[in-house]
Amino acid sequence: MFTGLVEGLGNLNRITPQGPDAVLNISPPWELAQTVLGESVAVNGACLTVTQVASQGFTVDVSAESLSRTTLGRLQPGASVNLERAMQLGDRLGGHLVTGHVDCVGSLLRIQALGSSYRLEVGIPPEHLRLVVEKGSVCLEGISLTVNEVGPASFSLNIIPHTWEATSLHLAKQGDSVNIETDLIGKYVARLMNRDEDAPGEQGGLSSEDLKRMGF
Repeated sequence: MFTGLVEGLGNLNRITPQGPDAVLNISPPWELAQTVLGESVAVNGACLTVTQVASQGFTVDVSAESLSRTTLGRLQPGASVNLERAMQLGDRLGGHLVTGHVDCVGSLLRIQALGSSYRLEVGIPPEHLRLVVEKGSVCLEGISLTVNEVGPASFSLNIIPHTWEATSLHLAKQGDSVNIETDLIGKYVARLMNRDEDAPGEQGGLSSEDLKRMGF
């Protein structure tokens, strides 16, 4: 589990194909000796497991499924990647609950400078857009962000100067693909409300009236 607070930018040293899969070698922004074999690291928002710690960096295995469902398969050696190690129980939750399980790949439709900040418009498939709410949380490339507005086929974000400079966003270009993870709680609520149609044999899906009675 992660918070979406990026610890820093890592450098992608190598990409080694392994059949349909791949192995990434990454230099982290923290002391390499702090990296533990088997720990989870979010790379541009995708949760991956450290499989080796070498002198130059650590390696992570990326399955064909992850390559097809994220932007990781489009990276080139030398790319900067957002990195975050898994949170510990008792840590401050400065962002929001992020699993590192990317839901979909969106597109940066527009990047607009607004004073010292930036406004991003992000296109997203409609089945995932329904889980994005105004003033709710969304994880973009591993970064916990607040949604400003939600449109028919996109949502907008405001990026403060610190986040812009401390993450890969300052390298982004219009048209770039981005990893998106929608809010964890919203996904569970949507699943419960649609349980009857998703699983006809199951009963007891939540209604909007049920949610109101529970204080939502």
